[in-house]
Amino acid sequence: MKYTIFQSSICDLIIIGDKDTIETIAFDNPKTRALTDLLELDDSEFRDLTSQLERYFLGDLQKFHVNLNLQGTPFQKRVWKELLNIPYGETVSYKELAQRCDTPKAYRAVGTANRMNNFSIVIPCHRVINSNGELGGFARNLDIKKELLRVEGIDI
Repeated sequence: MKYTIFQSSICDLIIIGDKDTIETIAFDNPKTRALTDLLELDDSEFRDLTSQLERYFLGDLQKFHVNLNLQGTPFQKRVWKELLNIPYGETVSYKELAQRCDTPKAYRAVGTANRMNNFSIVIPCHRVINSNGELGGFARNLDIKKELLRVEGIDI
């Protein structure tokens, strides 16, 4: 596997995988940076995805087209697939997402599945907000979540 670091005006992302399958898209921090210690830096492997990310941050791309290696429990995969159904520029609550997953009382488990999402931005867990319309539950950084929503035309 190889990796690259994608730099945007909001955050840096570490992308791990190869040109055919992405294993991880994670916000850059010491923990994710440690994942790259045994990997080869190779920007060329990820040109298609980084081009899509550039277009997303410019507001020119609403849906990503990339092969992701989803590793998780069946419930987590169901949540992640449902996240992909949240339209660009829209939000849902954790409670609503739980209902969409046919587990209406499992909104905390849905939040945990969001936190385990290894494909930041591409699987848009940033589109999930609290029932009261406020930000919350973002395992990374609420300022980043707010900025990602702003890219999509949502001002919270």
